[in-house]
Amino acid sequence: MAELFIGPDGKHRCAWAGAAPEFLDYHDREWGFPVKDDQRLFEKICLESFQSGLSWRTILNKRENFRAAFAGFDFNAMAQFGDDDVARLLQNAGIIRHRGKIEAVINNAKRAQEMVVKEGSLAKFFWSYEPDPATLGRPHTLTQCTESVAISKELKKRGWKFVGPTTIFAFMQAMGLINDHDIGCAIRDEAAKAREAFERP
Repeated sequence: MAELFIGPDGKHRCAWAGAAPEFLDYHDREWGFPVKDDQRLFEKICLESFQSGLSWRTILNKRENFRAAFAGFDFNAMAQFGDDDVARLLQNAGIIRHRGKIEAVINNAKRAQEMVVKEGSLAKFFWSYEPDPATLGRPHTLTQCTESVAISKELKKRGWKFVGPTTIFAFMQAMGLINDHDIGCAIRDEAAKAREAFERP
């Protein structure tokens, strides 16, 4: 278990959990645990889109700023954003001021509304792509998978932006669509139990 991080409680965790102080709580309480709340799912996919090309630490440190700037990631509210909002967001030093990404998540809010109408919920769509764990191999060895490629392709077909297969795989890890905690990580079993008890939409 040399690749694992030993936390302050003496338990082993995924190595990345020890890479920055703010990672531990996120790793232990959120990453890899199943989510079916549409607003939380939309937040996660937006943050993964913003993370593209940047460090996750940067995004995590700015998460509350993102929430304040983007109406708590309420996609029904975000879908109403216009040019004035884009201009406002480009002046907000608390977030990532990347015009393409800002415009993409506003666009994606409108696409999310369409998905709810068509599928019933974002959760129902994403959980329909849950992979067979046996096809994924050892945790932390992939940056994308067959399902992340398929989700990315379908989202792009529906007009979503900044949702490449690697971004979608990171989203799948974060929302608990897969349990990618390392073998030997103390949280892996907790995430597995949460997934076992989780009622798929």
